[in-house]
Amino acid sequence: MTGERVTDGVRIAELLSSELHGRTDGVLVHVAVTDAVADVEPSVDGERAYDVVYAAEPLVAEPEQDVDVLEVDVGSATGETVASVYVHPERARVEFVAGAAIAAEAADGTRLRVRPKGTTPPRTLAFVESGAAAKDAADVVVAVVDGLLEDTGEDDVDDAEDAEGSEDDA
Repeated sequence: MTGERVTDGVRIAELLSSELHGRTDGVLVHVAVTDAVADVEPSVDGERAYDVVYAAEPLVAEPEQDVDVLEVDVGSATGETVASVYVHPERARVEFVAGAAIAAEAADGTRLRVRPKGTTPPRTLAFVESGAAAKDAADVVVAVVDGLLEDTGEDDVDDAEDAEGSEDDA
C-alpha cells in the first residue's frame, strides 16, 4: 500500500462503482451502475457521475462470470433508482432516493458523513471523502437494497427457492 489517501472526487466515484461491479455477491446481483457520464468533471456543487439502480430480479445470472451484465441501460433494469452519485473536487456524494432512512442508519458509525436532504420524498446524502470510505458506501447500498428486497418479499422467494433446492438434494 502506498499510504496515500485518495481524495479526488472522480476517483472516489470510480472506486465506488468498482465496488458495486466487483462485489456481485448477495444482494448486489440486484444492483447496476447506469447512465454513467463519460469524462465527468467535478464541481463545487457536484456533477452527476452515474446512477445506482435496483431490480427485484437478479441482474446477474452467474455472479462470477456475468459482470458485463451490470452495464445495463436504466430502462433494462426493472426497478428503481436507489441513488445517484455526484463528484466534487475532493469527495463524492451519494444521494439515496430510495431507502433513505435505511441509508442513514446503515451509515452510522462508518467513515461516511451523512445528513438528510429535506425534499419530498426525503433523501439521505452520504459524503464519501476517501477511497477507503467507498467500501462503506457500497455497504450502505447493500443495506438499502436488502431492505428493498425485504419490502418486496424477494428475500422470502430466494429463501424458499434455496429450501426447495435443499429438499431436492436430499
